[in-house]
Amino acid sequence: MPPRPKNREGMALLTVLLLVAVMAAVAAAVLDDVRFSVRRTTNAERQAQAQWYADGAERLARRQIARLAARDPSRTPLQPAWNGRRFEFPVEGGVIGATLRDGQACFNLNSVVQGVGEDLTIRPEGVAQFLALGRAVGAPESRMRAAADALVDWLDADGETRPLGAEDGAYAGLADPYRTAGMMLVEVSELRAIKGVDADLYQRLRPWVCALPTTRPALLNINTLAPEQAPLLVMLADGALGADEARRLIERRPAGGWRDAAAFRADPVAAALPAAADEQLTVVTRFFDLRIDVDHGGLHAVRTALLHAPADGPVRTVIQRWTPDE
Repeated sequence: MPPRPKNREGMALLTVLLLVAVMAAVAAAVLDDVRFSVRRTTNAERQAQAQWYADGAERLARRQIARLAARDPSRTPLQPAWNGRRFEFPVEGGVIGATLRDGQACFNLNSVVQGVGEDLTIRPEGVAQFLALGRAVGAPESRMRAAADALVDWLDADGETRPLGAEDGAYAGLADPYRTAGMMLVEVSELRAIKGVDADLYQRLRPWVCALPTTRPALLNINTLAPEQAPLLVMLADGALGADEARRLIERRPAGGWRDAAAFRADPVAAALPAAADEQLTVVTRFFDLRIDVDHGGLHAVRTALLHAPADGPVRTVIQRWTPDE
């Protein structure tokens, strides 16, 4: 048999080496895809478990609120301490943290209008209180007036632009054009889309405002207000009460809280509040803010929710989000 040419042996060896390289690359790609699939499946399982944990914590919070309401329907009990307190529940591989707060200790942005659904018109009293809030927290009056007009235009049903406001035309020329809502705000963060509300004004107002699912003004529970929330009383007083006076008034609250708004009014400082403020003073909380932090298997998830406890029905979730409150 004649000898095999050396160049053929070289080609065969090169072919084998090429096949080995290709197979190694394919195997590496397959293994990488398998690792990615396993990691993706593990993350999905952890996220699903975090959801179940958050659902359980939210149901527990609703039951706790229902128990508070059943204990004293005329006044939200302060004990056991719940407002701002963090509760922790250890679980296998992690921990669940839940914090419940009074969700109506704020100015309701939707109260600058009145009406239902998409049939909304300006509420002058709400606008005046929005401006009073601006003065209480040191926001420039001119910017607050522009923001107030733009907020009313954003919410109301008509297309007429208020003196310092903005209707659809003001937003149509933007790089990413959009239209006014013509309905109530669902999230406070929507305020950032409104003309005249820049980052500085938003950050100044954010701790004091909310977007409740009603156009009625928020009722302030005088028993859950913290001293640092004194600007809300200053807002109600609209100049008749200073920040230091409001803070001292809150600090003088009885250990068990005021029995009712009349007992609060008996304080000489509280007597300085205008009579109209009585409509927004209460000792009952109907809206609650809930934050749930789930740490499980190296995953951290946050759920926030607004819960409503009506006088004549079960506690329900108004809105929930898988993001921290902004």
